[in-house]
Amino acid sequence: MELYLDYNATTPIDSEVAEAMKPYLNQYFGNPSSMHHYGRETKKAIEYSREQTAKLIHCQPHEIIFTSGGTESNNYAIKGIALKNKHKGNHIITSQIEHPAVTEVCKYLETMGFEVTYLPVDKYGMIQLTDLKKSIKQKTILISIMHANNEIGTIQPIDGISRIAIENNILFHTDAAQSAGKIPVNVKENNIDLLSLAGHKLYAPKGVGALYLREGIKLEKLIHGADHEREMRAGTENVLEIVGFGKACEIAHRDMEMNRDNMQKTKDNLYFRLSDKLKEIKLNGHPEKRLPNTLSLSFKRIEANYIVNELNRVGIAVSAGAACHTEDIQVSPVLEAINLEKEYAIGTIRFSTGKNTSVYEIEQAGNIIVETIQKLQPDSNKLAQSGIKKQYKLTEFTQGMGCACKLRPQELEKILAKMSVPDDPNILIGTQNSDDAAVYKINSDTAIVQTLDFITPIVDDPYTFGAIAAANALSDIYAMGAKPIFALNIVGFPFSKLPVYILEEILRGATNIAKEAKINIIGGHTIDDLEPKFGLTVTGTVHPDKILSNGNAQPGDVLLLTKPLGTGILSTAVKRGLAGKKTIDDLQQVMTTLNNTAANVMNNFPVHSCTDVTGFGLLGHLKEIVNASNISAKIYMDKVPLLNETIKFAGARVIPGGTHNNLKYLENYLTWDNDIPEMKKLILCDAQTSGGLLIALPEKYKTKILNQLGERGIKQASCIGKFTEKNKQNIKIINS
Repeated sequence: MELYLDYNATTPIDSEVAEAMKPYLNQYFGNPSSMHHYGRETKKAIEYSREQTAKLIHCQPHEIIFTSGGTESNNYAIKGIALKNKHKGNHIITSQIEHPAVTEVCKYLETMGFEVTYLPVDKYGMIQLTDLKKSIKQKTILISIMHANNEIGTIQPIDGISRIAIENNILFHTDAAQSAGKIPVNVKENNIDLLSLAGHKLYAPKGVGALYLREGIKLEKLIHGADHEREMRAGTENVLEIVGFGKACEIAHRDMEMNRDNMQKTKDNLYFRLSDKLKEIKLNGHPEKRLPNTLSLSFKRIEANYIVNELNRVGIAVSAGAACHTEDIQVSPVLEAINLEKEYAIGTIRFSTGKNTSVYEIEQAGNIIVETIQKLQPDSNKLAQSGIKKQYKLTEFTQGMGCACKLRPQELEKILAKMSVPDDPNILIGTQNSDDAAVYKINSDTAIVQTLDFITPIVDDPYTFGAIAAANALSDIYAMGAKPIFALNIVGFPFSKLPVYILEEILRGATNIAKEAKINIIGGHTIDDLEPKFGLTVTGTVHPDKILSNGNAQPGDVLLLTKPLGTGILSTAVKRGLAGKKTIDDLQQVMTTLNNTAANVMNNFPVHSCTDVTGFGLLGHLKEIVNASNISAKIYMDKVPLLNETIKFAGARVIPGGTHNNLKYLENYLTWDNDIPEMKKLILCDAQTSGGLLIALPEKYKTKILNQLGERGIKQASCIGKFTEKNKQNIKIINS
């Protein structure tokens, strides 16, 4: 079935709203500030929309300012009051469960010298009026408390808050993005000074909203320019969407009681069905004082992303935690604020019904949700035992992907610094210089090289995942100048969530890569894990005099990279369903390609240092060479090879969290040309999986080694920089 149960995230445009907007796509296109007929028509439309909006919340039309949405309205209300009234005081009161469009504004104001009190909430997500009273100071200028919470649906005691604000001569702002259109909102009766609205929460288009500003209140402008919106918000009005917003407000006011009753009925029906059939389920939010459509439920010891992915697979759309800004199951600030037990918090799902959701749909969905939860419960083995083969997307069973899941480099560095250095003289390479593998001397002619590398799924296909993980692990051996001789599997597998044949395919993919490397996998170890993980421990050999370590780079050496960057960014695009088939094919081709050919070519030359580029990104692994060799380096940005569409997705902020961590960690080691954008900085720090070799050798061999690499099929190998001088551990990135 197809059923949308995520109306708190966004709503579809109402058909009446769409009809109202149509004439303003082309027929009425004038600038509302123009004095001719074309301008007058659009001006009248805006003012009519202002009346429609005012009627919904019971204010005067001239008290409505149209904005780009709830976020801008919140920014304007809080910053505008704070900056306009800083001569009166610098203290703001809000709550711990506000939307980021409020909390992030408050954090910003704290950097400007404002003081913010974040009120706690009780187990239902309700602030206590006694706490509010105690937090008021002589310099308090604003109270900003949301009307209803977007995650758990709790409705705050707005009347009580406004009374306290009036008694203390403090302005009161509320974010009503989730409440307006679902329950009555009356700014006059509730004595609200400022109120934020968001169009896409009440069946209007995205990108439009409104701020109610009680007559007489002055704000510091956020946007300066001409005298649009009562001289409060410069910029030609978005007539098309304002018309849609006004119509949506009219419909919400007209159909309030009917819509509220339907949402309440469908939400209650769903809760009854789930609570009746499922054990260890918990309702979040106030049992009575809550939005009619919002049902936040926690399922004990089941990770929310598994639930969301399983329901999405069968066509039911829901949210894990707050809808607008998360991809993982990190416990949201709201769930932390209500002190929800961790074993329940990690399995929290928000179901939100809409005005057109039917009881019949809920009956169908309820049965499917019950079946899904029962299947995912930790003591359930139905999935693994079913024997039915179907398509599974492995990336939906993990929070992060591939080498982007590495421990943050800043944390790893602290841990390793506390470890004692072994004094065994046969240890040729240990942990000191962050080399790719350990090396132990057996005799004068032979040293053992050993590495362990395992990753979470970076692709959906299990065979391909196994192949990528194996190629990734083998790369460490090649980077040391060694030859692999055998490997062992290391497996973490959610046997209660995935059938065994998925693991069989993972192992088959790894085995075939091992055959390509001319080695065997001769054992391993498995554990039952919450998410799939796979890799190899690989053993190789090398002559003690031919080890390639991080500590031997020399001034004048050039830097060669054998594979293009972008695997972390493109893998994230694949997981989000944004990448096309060609991009996916190219990505998988790069990640399943062994570095053995590049290593064989490299071994024909007097290479000084080598590493493979994986989870810490190009610059992270280069930094390890720079530190170990006590040398500085220069990178030519425009010479770095990139996978197709890397720039496109990086520009769209489709970037894994590990990449952001890498850039933050390296900021004190790097010097950038002024015209290098943030997007390209992130690309150079992108967390790679099964990346290429980064090779340092004398410049006179540059042309010859690149030619040999090209002849062997490594066409994108490129000289991307050079090492400059000793005793300076830094990296400079220039454009050419």
